[in-house]
Amino acid sequence: MTSHRTTQTMKPATAAKKLGVYLEATPAEFQEGVVSRDELNALQTDPPEWLRELRRNGPHPRPVVAARLGVSISGLARGGVTEALTTDQIEALRAENPEWLQKERATQAEVRKEAARIKEKHAEKGEAPQA
Repeated sequence: MTSHRTTQTMKPATAAKKLGVYLEATPAEFQEGVVSRDELNALQTDPPEWLRELRRNGPHPRPVVAARLGVSISGLARGGVTEALTTDQIEALRAENPEWLQKERATQAEVRKEAARIKEKHAEKGEAPQA
């Protein structure tokens, strides 16, 4: 018996998410097609110029914006940032350092600190971490 292997494909939105890019900023042929697992791997290992440019200058999706600013996605929303931002816009926000950004960074730092404390507590007890 031979196994028939089908090519695994994904929607462009899924592929864009895995690549960490804003779907609406990708080329039309990327947005309109499907992406195979092999194509995704090729894009990750040897990104074309459009992908390198998007990763470098944006616009970036909210998870990337949040990570670059050191806040949560919810923190972005509370700060009024609901759209994709370019690298220049992110840098401008960092330079401006508005009050909401300071507050959200402090909140995020507390969340990380608490997560580390809980992880350490479980490690001491020899427990598996809870998801």
